Amino acid sequence: MINNVVLVGRLTKDPDLRYTANGTGVATFTLAVNRNFTNQSGNREADFINCVIWRKSAETLANYARKGTLLGVTGRIQTRNYENQQGQRVYVTEVVAENFQLLESRSANEQRQQNPGSNDNFQSDSNNSNNNYNQSSQSAKNTMPDFDRDSDPFSGSSIDISDDDLPF
Repeated sequence: MINNVVLVGRLTKDPDLRYTANGTGVATFTLAVNRNFTNQSGNREADFINCVIWRKSAETLANYARKGTLLGVTGRIQTRNYENQQGQRVYVTEVVAENFQLLESRSANEQRQQNPGSNDNFQSDSNNSNNNYNQSSQSAKNTMPDFDRDSDPFSGSSIDISDDDLPF
């Protein structure tokens, strides 16, 4: 059986770190993960995925990640259920994170957090990142010289390799 999850998204709020009765750290957090397509009005939607992480990783996440932090998470999907105070059965599906990676520098995270409103709109933040990437890709294409076959130093020459030189 395979149950693997890989997510890249932004934290919707600071991770909530708590401890069990025996002192084991557990942090819960929600990732806003943009969908790969836009809706009918042309806006990109996001899924808000509940996650939980345990032990030392939970403490590390709580110490270094804040609302809006771009985070990569690997883990598995888990379902559980419990009975609430009203006697109703509640079903929960969440990602149990096994590993995480901070995907932006601390200075980029701090700079983004200093810009008012940038943390609250995950859709526009992602669109801005995509636009910046597209602009930088376009400018790189414009500044790189085109490949010219006449200037290729290896054109017209052959390379002599004997079978003894090959590793297979």
